[in-house]
Amino acid sequence: MSATVLFQGDSITDAARDRDRPDDLGHGYAAFAAPGLADGLTVLNRGVSGNRVADLRARWDADTLAHRPALVSVLIGVNDTWRLHDSGLPSPADTWEKEYDDLLVRLRAHGAPRLVLIEPFLLPVTAEQWTWRADLDPRIHAVRRLAAAHGALLLAADGLLNQAARTAGDPALIAADGVHPTALGHRLLADAWLRLVREAADPGTAAFVRPGSPADGPADGSAGGPPGRAAS
Repeated sequence: MSATVLFQGDSITDAARDRDRPDDLGHGYAAFAAPGLADGLTVLNRGVSGNRVADLRARWDADTLAHRPALVSVLIGVNDTWRLHDSGLPSPADTWEKEYDDLLVRLRAHGAPRLVLIEPFLLPVTAEQWTWRADLDPRIHAVRRLAAAHGALLLAADGLLNQAARTAGDPALIAADGVHPTALGHRLLADAWLRLVREAADPGTAAFVRPGSPADGPADGSAGGPPGRAAS
């Protein structure tokens, strides 16, 4: 049986994948990263649009542990902030961190796979979205603490994509609504993800990625088509 790499999260990971095809990777960074992975791996995308950390907890057994992955990549958090602002649903950062930590403890107990944690991110495209930072930034710091506590690789996506937005001159070129990456934004995530895993100090982790391989396709992400734009 081949080793499994599993991408988990919300719509940014989901990226409009076809739920009727369990092997479909969607149109985002997971699909862009897959060609750079080593031969012989099973690659799964189990991101679900709209998920908060509580939703991820509810399906953790069936959508993560049951696959017994050798490497798990998780991106979650922006919806916990978004739902506070559009629906008045609070998710205190300390409680959120504890729930996230519980998932990772269960994952380690189930088989101790290699782990990549991706920071949630926001590229404000409206003045109102700048107010979201007060709720999101503590979650970003929580993910950094969790990565250190669990020996995970950390993809510092918030800084990466905001710098890319500055370079591009318009955050909408990286994430049109401030949350969902464009094809270029997904490509940047995929390239950074592959580079992070390839350069891991642990040779067993680095072996998941082809040596020297960037994400497949042109730098503008056009080969992958438009990413999923469903509500996060």
